[in-house]
Amino acid sequence: MDDLISIIMPSYNTGKYIADSIKSILGQTYGNWELIIVDDCSTDDTDAIVAGFRDARIRYYKNEKNSGAAVSRNRALREAKGRYIAFLDSDDIWRADKLALQLDFMKKNGYAFTYTDYRIQLNGTWLSYVNTGPDRVDKRKLYNYCYFSTITVMYDAEVVGLIQIENLRKHNDYAMWFQAVEKTDCHRLPECLSYYIKHDGSVSSGSKFKLIRHHYILFRKGLHKGPLLSAALTVNNVIHGFIKKYKYKRYLESEEKQDVPV
Repeated sequence: MDDLISIIMPSYNTGKYIADSIKSILGQTYGNWELIIVDDCSTDDTDAIVAGFRDARIRYYKNEKNSGAAVSRNRALREAKGRYIAFLDSDDIWRADKLALQLDFMKKNGYAFTYTDYRIQLNGTWLSYVNTGPDRVDKRKLYNYCYFSTITVMYDAEVVGLIQIENLRKHNDYAMWFQAVEKTDCHRLPECLSYYIKHDGSVSSGSKFKLIRHHYILFRKGLHKGPLLSAALTVNNVIHGFIKKYKYKRYLESEEKQDVPV
């Protein structure tokens, strides 16, 4: 398994966290990767922190103006040279064998689009469950809900092709998966290999009403659906979001709760 994996990492004012994210990549047991960081005009010390990592596999770009995560992801995807594409946001981390296990899972089963289970740390506290999902996500299921976190995804660019999305402020990652699922279904690797570090100020934070509104914008602007269909898809998405909240969780035993990356 010597295929190059391109890791896509947009960044914006995550100087407090990005070093841990980069270290979790440097610690991967699979070594043939490139990390493409696109910074969206951070005003903190992100530049200096990234500059401290002396590894030729890390490439760092800066947008000319603050443009949002969608623009940063699009640019990183255009710069990617690997056959396989993975995603890690600049405040999240992976288990050390994440890339190796996921690539092996894909090759053994002939899958071109996959995701893993993941666990959330919320403001410094690890939640007591693992987020799971359907074993197979086709286009219909993806319209129902985005069952996986961006940081869990890996796909084969030879099958999926170059993904480029509309400039959406939120749910731009969700828009990427609609392009991928046009080419191939997404398959779940049922193992917790990804860790979502959620904190006050995270991109995903915000009121429920605003998040629902951005779902409508995703369907209307990102997928170019009509207003009535976009509204119906948004309602359907909210319903399946409630279902996911209760159906796709695996609560941890007491000893498992301590099994977190350090």
